Amino acid sequence: MKILDYLQKEQIPFTNLRLYKEAFTHSSYANESAKPIHDYERLEFMGDAVLQLYVSEFIFKKFPSYPEGELTTLRSKLVREESLSRFAVELGLDELLYLGVGEEKSGGRQRSGTLCDIYESFVGAVYLDCGKDEVLKILERTIFKHVKDLDSYEDIRDYKTKLQELIQADDRKSVNYRLVSSSGPANAPTFVIEAVADDMVLGIGEGSSKKKAEQHAARDALNKLAKK
Repeated sequence: MKILDYLQKEQIPFTNLRLYKEAFTHSSYANESAKPIHDYERLEFMGDAVLQLYVSEFIFKKFPSYPEGELTTLRSKLVREESLSRFAVELGLDELLYLGVGEEKSGGRQRSGTLCDIYESFVGAVYLDCGKDEVLKILERTIFKHVKDLDSYEDIRDYKTKLQELIQADDRKSVNYRLVSSSGPANAPTFVIEAVADDMVLGIGEGSSKKKAEQHAARDALNKLAKK
């Protein structure tokens, strides 16, 4: 489906079609283009910030008795990579993605990290082009409707939240995630990240995105702490 057809079908009152094309342009496609074009990374940055704000506002009002820790945990479940990638498929955003030839052949259209990215970049484009009200319509169709049925997402292990809760219970400082290295081509990167608390490396993880590497580092830390 073409992006124009999708926007019209979803009744999104767009004015800047170019912005949406950018939102669905993977770096592999941009690199293979004969003309210089932008990929979705800047819009992904914007969308991430928009999600943090509006999801926080929604759950803050919906759960007035929740303390800060519970609100943080709930938000992390709603906006983590695995959740957003599912929401992207629910909206049909995967069909709009522009991929390079190699990335397409290697299954990039089904890659969780990429699907998460385009959900965020799409939200960023809608926010810049149409404003808050249209963004909220998207969130109501995806994130907000899952607030009450998070049990269906409990198969997704949020190791970062579990590690943070464990460290806080032990009266230690917050866990930070430190990038050790990144390698590989732009369309298939590998990130190595350490989970650190009190200048002590608790675990190390590797993944095709920073978010995945952080989750793997947290899982490694939990496994090591469980053996002590």
